[in-house]
Amino acid sequence: MRTTMNQTPVSRALRMSLFAALLSLAASSSLRAQTYTVLYRFTGPDGASPYGTLILDANENVYGMTRDGGAHNSGTVFELTGKNVRVLYSFGDSPDGAHPMRGLTLDSQGNLYGTTAFGGSAGSGTAFKLGATGTDTILYSFTGAADGDQPQSGLVLDALRNLYGTTVMGGVSNCGTVFRINRSGAESVLHSFGCAADGQFPYSGLTRVSNLFYGTTGGDGFKSYGTVFKMTLTGRETVFYRFKGGTDGAQPMSPLIVDAEDNVYGTTYLGGLGKGTVFKVDKFGSETVLYRFTGVDGGADGENPLGGVVRDASGNLYGTTENGGAYNGGTVFKLEPNGHETVLHSFGSGPTEGHYPENGLVRDSRGNLYGTTYLGGAGFGIVFEITP
Repeated sequence: MRTTMNQTPVSRALRMSLFAALLSLAASSSLRAQTYTVLYRFTGPDGASPYGTLILDANENVYGMTRDGGAHNSGTVFELTGKNVRVLYSFGDSPDGAHPMRGLTLDSQGNLYGTTAFGGSAGSGTAFKLGATGTDTILYSFTGAADGDQPQSGLVLDALRNLYGTTVMGGVSNCGTVFRINRSGAESVLHSFGCAADGQFPYSGLTRVSNLFYGTTGGDGFKSYGTVFKMTLTGRETVFYRFKGGTDGAQPMSPLIVDAEDNVYGTTYLGGLGKGTVFKVDKFGSETVLYRFTGVDGGADGENPLGGVVRDASGNLYGTTENGGAYNGGTVFKLEPNGHETVLHSFGSGPTEGHYPENGLVRDSRGNLYGTTYLGGAGFGIVFEITP
């Protein structure tokens, strides 16, 4: 025969107290849960295929570019306020340029600077300035020769209003350049890659820290696995790290970030376990692979990070992968300092969802993350927000 014990008033009170505490904890956890929101779906006339990393102004309005779409199907510059997009400029191919591939730079007067990979007077791309009133100024039109060809990166602005960037092709050996454009519009090549030990095809652009630039090349003259380089403002280039194409990674395509200890962080599109890596290179040129994307379970943890990473105050890194995830439409991931990776969102779950985030993220003052996908939405890409 089974016997039971009656609950005393004390035990009931204790249970009720514990239950209330659990409810409070659950509510607190719910408030902290990450949320994913599609802020905007491009339709074509307002832009198509957003490709560059977004930027934020002082009021945390979002600016970006689309590779295609707009009035002439040559790409746009747009502003996103809340969930509303305003097209600031539609490229027309010639003479203003076509198909911007990377991000924008914003100065203190509200002017935006960027590049187009094609178009211009010679079809080899342009560097442009877009004024706060929407007036476009062609700062330089590349010829495709020794001055460079196909600038596919953003620009870096110094205190004297000189602009620095890279071209993927062109230069003396047609393997890319690092260039400077002064405030008068004169262009000078600081370094012409030689398709050899110094690297070739700098897709990612430059990151400036004090008197040095840091960047990557997608290949080198040996086995085309890529490099991390640093360069002085006068153009003296040093290869900081050369990828071996195995577990250390291969083909870095993304912009770099640098911490207070001069550690450099980035991603490789391939290598590791074949699906790409997140890496750190210290100031002595020693590389540490922070994470290797596995491709396990259909690539659920993500595959092929094409964009870079952003870092919070706790040392967590956030980024995107072009492929993989639960639906093979790419991911947003968080990588903790202990190497634990969490997929914050998997793209591709439905036709109005985003597909294939091909650039990195920007983080606002509250820790919210903003990014784009190249396709999805209404078929022309989206802008999304994630609260991690």
